[in-house]
Amino acid sequence: MRTEIHPTLYPVIFVDGEHEIVTRSTKKSSETREINGVEHYVIPVDISAFTHPFFTGKQRIVDTEGRVERFRRRFGSRGGSNTSTAE
Repeated sequence: MRTEIHPTLYPVIFVDGEHEIVTRSTKKSSETREINGVEHYVIPVDISAFTHPFFTGKQRIVDTEGRVERFRRRFGSRGGSNTSTAE
């Protein structure tokens, strides 16, 4: 195994709200925290396995511009007929 081609891994803490995941990553940040005498980079994340809808069973639709409603108005009234001509 060649040592020159692998990226450097740093100890990090991924923070998702109140949840923290302590691991290693190639990513760094300016904020650090010490755990057991080791400096860890603190990286905030928006979604992790603790808050992702697939894992939590809670689905959120974030629709800031009304795109879902506009799509439903435009295409929702059409029947689900198959327009395929291959027979």
